[in-house]
Amino acid sequence: NDETNDETNDETNDETNDETNDETNDETNDETNDETNDETNSADVVQVPTLSDEQTAAVEAIVAARGFAPFLLYGVTGSGKTEVYLRALASLLEREPDAQALVLVPEINLTPQFEAAFRTRFAATLADDAIVTLHSGLAEGERARNWLAAHVGRARIVLGTRLAVLASLPRLAMLVVDEEHDPAYKQQEGLRYSARDLAVWRAKQLDVPVVLGSATPSLESWWQAEQGRYTRLTLSRRAVADAVLPAIRLIDLEDERRRGRASFEGLSGPLVAAMKARLERGEQSLVFLNRRGYAPVLSCDACGWVAGCPRCSAYVVLHKPERALRCHHCGWESRIPRSCPDCGNVDIAPMGRGTQRIEEALASAVPDARVLRIDADSTRRKGSAQALFSDVHAGDVDILVGTQMIAKGHDFQRVSLVGVLNADNALFSHDFRASERLFAQLMQVSGRAGRSGLPGEVMVQTRYPRHALYHALARHDYVGFANAQLAERRDAHLPPFVYQALLRAEGRTLEAALAFLGEAAQALAAIPAAERVTVYDAVPLTIVKVMNVHRAQLLVESQSRAALQATLRAWQPMLRTLRGVLRWNLEVDPLDI
Repeated sequence: NDETNDETNDETNDETNDETNDETNDETNDETNDETNDETNSADVVQVPTLSDEQTAAVEAIVAARGFAPFLLYGVTGSGKTEVYLRALASLLEREPDAQALVLVPEINLTPQFEAAFRTRFAATLADDAIVTLHSGLAEGERARNWLAAHVGRARIVLGTRLAVLASLPRLAMLVVDEEHDPAYKQQEGLRYSARDLAVWRAKQLDVPVVLGSATPSLESWWQAEQGRYTRLTLSRRAVADAVLPAIRLIDLEDERRRGRASFEGLSGPLVAAMKARLERGEQSLVFLNRRGYAPVLSCDACGWVAGCPRCSAYVVLHKPERALRCHHCGWESRIPRSCPDCGNVDIAPMGRGTQRIEEALASAVPDARVLRIDADSTRRKGSAQALFSDVHAGDVDILVGTQMIAKGHDFQRVSLVGVLNADNALFSHDFRASERLFAQLMQVSGRAGRSGLPGEVMVQTRYPRHALYHALARHDYVGFANAQLAERRDAHLPPFVYQALLRAEGRTLEAALAFLGEAAQALAAIPAAERVTVYDAVPLTIVKVMNVHRAQLLVESQSRAALQATLRAWQPMLRTLRGVLRWNLEVDPLDI
């Protein structure tokens, strides 16, 4: 799932920008044509919200900072973290006219609304080319122009995804990392780096403040704040006066089954009834399922055949509208077979549910509703994602179905109901970070409901309603959840209480990859600093084969960051002398193990 999510994010991120750029240019031309009027009246047009006491305290703390000062802005969803960023940046640019600021967001589809907010707020004080975006979805020429504007100091505010942290900014005076917990900040291919950690490091090198914002901070950042290394700023209430956090209701699927209550292809009766009630009131509903496609598996009941990718050790996903089976790891695709290739049975059927299947079920369960699906498959064309989100904001959609693309950052004013499907899978993951990611994901998607003052409700379908994670979610208790998770990690000697590095090898055979890692482990014996490092056995990755390449990993960890770094510095020259694999890479602080 983690690897699929990375690919989903990358595919989504590549599709969102032409329309944004066209709209920006149109707005620029309009401003140029009416330049005199705009300059005269811009202060009247821009409605600056009144800050709450907590927001005021956060802005004052950031503005008063001199030199390196890391802040963790912990604010519930809808608490006005963006307004804190805007006020702090406005104060910086007023105090230092030539200063530059860098604002990072986790995904490209979040940049249009951030860019619109920044342009609106600074329209009267900054030139149009003083705010630029940097991300992989831009055309090469536009990205080069924006990079050059940042490099020569003409761009005062640079907004972008993780690659923007590497931009040349000669007068950089403040950094902001929004949704700092998001795994998308970690580059998983090529040069492996964490944009969040690099932002903190860069701020320290330049001796400037850095603000990390999130409703669900990563446990690493939370622990830094607990130790006093970061200054924690808290926004405990929503910014809109009459907006409160949504009520969270757990729907026990086992109880629904025992009572014989009707369901609609994975949609429980209570959830369907709640969506119908919102439809009657003219409000919007959001259904979240972090699995795209129609169904994750196509199988034969007669012989047990399951459709798999010939190039990967993974199942292929059924995409019904395209009548195709597609691998989300390598891109292999084929037509849906008419019968089982093993036994000839024509009664082959999909197992499980993806967003396409839920969209189809909603058309039957709530026939009068206008249903829209937003995922990597529906936003392949450039500009399509923003067009779809515009339809949602305009009220042309009654029920929105989607993956993690819709779960964070978006300010849906009319959404009063959020339904969460199939969240239980992460409870049984082998990844020790799975619970942290699930809680953050559920808190983020829950935050889409009730943002404008409408009473919000979140309905989570689960077979384990008594699980501690869901109880913390129902209380909106991130602090309690984080402290419990940190206690577990301390007892289990897991990050952030130990430091890890992961050596991955890719070979033509699994034996070759494991042999390479075995030699690499033996080489550690010659490194004195490795005495303080624990070396685990080499094992295959969860998805062993991708594109006919076999993969394995070797984990090393230490309670001393210095000992681990010294070991890695001495180890890398040795690794370069080893042969037998196609490629290898060494990642510090890995997120996927």
